[in-house]
Amino acid sequence: MAELKTKLNDASVEDFLNKVEDDQKRKDCFEIVEMMKQVTKKEPKMWGTAIIGFGSYHYKYESGREGDMPIIAFSPRKQNLTLYVGLGDNSENPLLEKLGKFTTGKGCLYIKRLADVDRKALQKLIEGSFKKAHQSG
Repeated sequence: MAELKTKLNDASVEDFLNKVEDDQKRKDCFEIVEMMKQVTKKEPKMWGTAIIGFGSYHYKYESGREGDMPIIAFSPRKQNLTLYVGLGDNSENPLLEKLGKFTTGKGCLYIKRLADVDRKALQKLIEGSFKKAHQSG
């Protein structure tokens, strides 16, 4: 079985974000960190080399595979900011209608920049995702 690459580690979130080349993307990342800290009441931690996560949960599949993952997380990817907020069956969420410009995929929310979205709607989506994860975990 392949070893999971996305593991909690002691790398510095601040150092990682300060290496984001695009000034606006870097500012957006620091704002997302503050938003997620406020919602989760948890400090950001690096998961793997490029994911910033908040909180964690342990999973175990019927196959026997198990591991730990952040409850919510994000990553500044080249094309966009990827928020791992467990959208899953949440695609009908009315908050998405208020959000603005974004795309989704397999539990992720992709945004180019925070200026493209309604920050209040984004924060409520993050809150809902975090609460839902706590109820199921």
